[in-house]
This record gives sequence, C-alpha cells and structure tokens, in this order.
Amino acid sequence: MFTDLPDAPVEVADLWDSSMAERVGTMLDGTHRVAFVYRSPDTSTFRYRVSNTVDALNHAPGSTLRAGWFCDDELRALTRLVPQLDAIVVARYPYNAALRELIQKAEAHDVPLLFDCDDLVFDVGFAELVMSSLGKDPEVNAEWDVWFAYMGRLNAALAACRGALTTNSLLAKRLAAYVEDGAAVVPNVLNRTQQAYSRDLLDAKVASGFRCEGPVTIGYFSGTPSHVRDFAVASTALARLLDEDDDVSIRIVGYLDDLGALEPHRERVEFQSFMHYVALQRSIAEVEVNIAPLSHTAFNICKSDLKFFEAAAVGTWTVASHTPSLDDAIDDGVTGRLAKAHEWDGALREAVELARDAQAYAARATPAAEKAHARWAWDSVAEPLTRALEPYLRAR
Repeated sequence: MFTDLPDAPVEVADLWDSSMAERVGTMLDGTHRVAFVYRSPDTSTFRYRVSNTVDALNHAPGSTLRAGWFCDDELRALTRLVPQLDAIVVARYPYNAALRELIQKAEAHDVPLLFDCDDLVFDVGFAELVMSSLGKDPEVNAEWDVWFAYMGRLNAALAACRGALTTNSLLAKRLAAYVEDGAAVVPNVLNRTQQAYSRDLLDAKVASGFRCEGPVTIGYFSGTPSHVRDFAVASTALARLLDEDDDVSIRIVGYLDDLGALEPHRERVEFQSFMHYVALQRSIAEVEVNIAPLSHTAFNICKSDLKFFEAAAVGTWTVASHTPSLDDAIDDGVTGRLAKAHEWDGALREAVELARDAQAYAARATPAAEKAHARWAWDSVAEPLTRALEPYLRAR
C-alpha cells in the first residue's frame, strides 16, 4: 500500500454549495445563458453531468456562455426566467408537473430543451435489463412499478427535448432516435477540487518513487449497493489470487457485503464506508491496483470511463472489464489493463507483480496519470459542451 500521502482537505466546499440567487446571478451575467435542471444534488450523476459541467462553463476563459443549475423546489422560480435563457438542459429529470410548466414556458418562448442522460434508463424496453443489471428481484411487483414509472417519466421528459447530451457514442446513438437534432457526446471529467487534490497525491507518490509498504492491496470502489454481479466477474479470480499469495489484501469501499467466492478470505478484506468524493481519491491512491469489473450487459457497456480516470489521476494502476468507453480510455498494458472474463486471473497476477517493482510501476503509472490530468481535466469539458450548445445560442 502507498503511505505518507497528503491528507484530504478538511473542509471541502462542494461546487453545489450555493444559493439560487448566486446561481441565477452568475448565469445571467453571460451573454448566453443555459439552465441545467436535476432532481436534487448528489455525488454521482449530478456531480458529473451538472455541477462539474456548469462550473467548467462558468470558468472557461473568454467564454460568453454562463450556466446555472436548479433542482426540484426551484423549477417554478426558474420558469419565470425562461425568456432570458438560450437553452435548458434536462439532466435525468423525470417528467412531473413542475417540469411540464417549465416545458410549456420554454415552448412559448422558443427556448430549446436538451436531455442529458448517463445511463440506459430512458427506454422502458430496457427496464427488465436494468433491473437485472442492478440485482433487483423480478418477482417483486413493486420493482416493476418503480422502474417502469421512473424510466417512463424520463422518456416523457426526453420527448419534450430537441437534442441530447450523453457520455459516450453508444448512448448517443440510442438517444439520437428520440430527438430531432441528434445527440452529442460530452464526457465526464474531474472537477477542480478533485483534480487539485489528485495532483497532490500523485506528486507525493512520484516523490517517494512509488514506494509501498505491507501487502499489495487491490481496491474495489463500488459506489452503490447494486454492484454484486459486477464484482462477481472478478471475485473468483481474486479468491484464487489470495489462495496463492499471502501478501495480497483487498479493500472495498462503498456498499458491498456479498463477497461471493471471496468470502473465505473475509479476514483479508478491509471495508471502508462510502465517503466524500475528494477523500475517496486518497483511498484510491493508497492501493496499488484498482479494479473495475463489469458484467457484460447492454446496460453496462454504456458505462463511462470514470472508474479508470479517477484512479489514473492519483497514479493507481487499473484492471478493468472491456467496454467501449474503457477500451477507448485505456491503452491496454500501457496505461492500464483490460480483461475479458477469462483473463482476470492473469491480469491480476500481472498487476501484483507490477506493484512489487516500483520502477516499472512508476514508468507506467506516471504517464497514465498525466494523460488523465490532461484528457479528463476539469476544464476540458467546456469545449465539447459549448460546441453541443452552440446551435441553440441566440443572437442577443
């Protein structure tokens, strides 16, 4: 494990810690104004698709475009501002009465709406697949009620939009079938605080020569309780690795209690509870190997590359399942390792051996980190997002 790393900032001001008045003021300061709507701030979709993008737009040098985000109890107040807007981005917001009023006002003033979604959850034809991917019990009628209602309401919101934004080309292709203007890819990125602390962590590892202490630690950062099936892709290989190698341990962060094949080795598994996303960067930085296993479903192959770039940014090697986004992000064997279902044993052994050779590890992890800090930098999203919004910006 990597030690002697800088502590996370004690007080982190989240990008969404602001009043509506402050956000409106910033947005209206621009020559062009875009409002993002989302149900309620959270550390997952909201952070990546709304908070990070709004912050990047508002800090892009020389840009005349400004943005603001608004949540459930602010939509009716936002409706009064519609005549002053160029566009509204509906970010994974299910159709309801407040959104209907906003849509009607936007239509009356010819303000276009764009739908932003980062998962395959806007077509009820995939409801059963989504339930299966998330480990929901199909024998429970309430699950069908929840997922058909949620996905149907997202589809109704999508139907009111002219264009769409999403994280990768696969989702863009599916969304394009629903919107007149097609769908644009706007990638997930780090945010300013996350990237700055990741750089501090990386610099400390570089300064130490990537020196490790104790067992090689493999980290799984699950995020949600629904990843049991994904973890199972790697758990058998992890169990075999621990059978063979007494100097390897596992760290699991988030909501995963079912260890599957790894259960006999529970005493060698460290559990950490879900934590603030900035503090999470240190937990990822401490382990030598980050794993991102995904079961092969239409739902999962639409996932983004964030599990790779958040680890790469702190100088941690990743072994990941193949998906189009991860295949594009990882130069296999150079900046990380891609593994098919039958390749996890070999990929994990290779990663452990790499971790035990500090010089070889540094030679791969450092360039991968620099790539992450460039390609997924907090400000890198401003250009593709501005390009996607440009057709909707009116002359004022």
